[in-house]
Amino acid sequence: MARSLGLTAYRAIARRGDPEITSPVAARPNGELVWCHAAEPMSFLAIQDLALRLCSARLGLNVLITVADGDRPKPTIDPITITSLAHSGTILVDAAPDEHPASVAAFLDHWQPDCCLWAWGGLRPNLILETAARNCPLYMVDAEANGFDSRRDRWLPDLTRDLLGLFSAILARSQPGFERLAHLGVPRADMEVTSALQPGGQALPCADSDLAELSTALVGRPTWFANQIQPEELPTVLTAHRQALRLSHRLLLVINPADGLDPEQCVAQAAERDFRVVSWGDGLFPDDLTQIMIAEEPEDRGLFYRVAPVSFLGSSLSVGGVGCDPFEAAALGSAVLYGPKVRRFLPSYTRLAAEGAARIVNDATALGTAVTRLVAPDQAATMAHAGWDVISRGAALTDRVVDLVQDALDRRTKKA
Repeated sequence: MARSLGLTAYRAIARRGDPEITSPVAARPNGELVWCHAAEPMSFLAIQDLALRLCSARLGLNVLITVADGDRPKPTIDPITITSLAHSGTILVDAAPDEHPASVAAFLDHWQPDCCLWAWGGLRPNLILETAARNCPLYMVDAEANGFDSRRDRWLPDLTRDLLGLFSAILARSQPGFERLAHLGVPRADMEVTSALQPGGQALPCADSDLAELSTALVGRPTWFANQIQPEELPTVLTAHRQALRLSHRLLLVINPADGLDPEQCVAQAAERDFRVVSWGDGLFPDDLTQIMIAEEPEDRGLFYRVAPVSFLGSSLSVGGVGCDPFEAAALGSAVLYGPKVRRFLPSYTRLAAEGAARIVNDATALGTAVTRLVAPDQAATMAHAGWDVISRGAALTDRVVDLVQDALDRRTKKA
């Protein structure tokens, strides 16, 4: 690529000063590695879900996610669970390097990506140029107008145009994004408008035998699931359940305690309130007299989202814990109830609530009332359908991106 004056000037400026070379978060895993750069901070959850899909689609594939601001957000799923869900491979989160050539070289020497997905915009000239020079295919996804609105984009449009020419495909998430890139000089024929890249849609696994046996044990009993409940939230959940039992006498509550809540303490507090309790971890199934079941393993949430038509997602009424991804519940047909303190998952809850798939509650009375209404099959089904609509909306784009990556990796394998 013939370098523009803007690119030459930028690279000269970037060489000034000392590089900020940092230690990588981990050793490079064996096998193919796809690098996903989340230039927009709010896109991290969507990129994480895309990484899960990529690992599930290709045996042994690893994914590195980098962020623009140097933060290293903790994945919402721990590495062991990621590996279990993906069948193989590793998902890592690290900081992107600064733009000094030495930092860029150290980053690429270590990770040696086989393919790069760059989301939104916020181009890093040296990093992109050196990645392309190493014959790593680049794809721009989720491009948006405000991702190309920096001072550098305005004053050095030739630099931005040259960098965009290095991407094998460019997918804009809106018509304004498409028009902005066209204004920067990208041929319209080389781009397409898609939906926005969105998190959600990863169906959590569960053992078929557990699902069949628990469904038989419940025999159509109304059930609700309270996931990741903090110690401060437990009294609220128990009070709400007592309220709901007045109108639905066979109602069963399944509680998954958060890390800060001892399961034995949970059993004790429920028993003190005269609830009949069993523990799923003891291998016991609820009988007709059981009112509460304690399920302490977070890996079982895929099972309980399937059997419970409504779920209250904890760590949302009190501060503490990572919180719950509401799309996990919605993907398995469970209507979502939640408190106001959802932190990093706020965009996901907002999307579901706007479509009628989630409802906020602030206290035990509101929670009990909502549970009473939603355990009715028609009410829960309406919310579940709305949730599925939200999740499936971005599925076509995710499939498109997975296909692009698969094709790129296949071409590299044939050349090797």
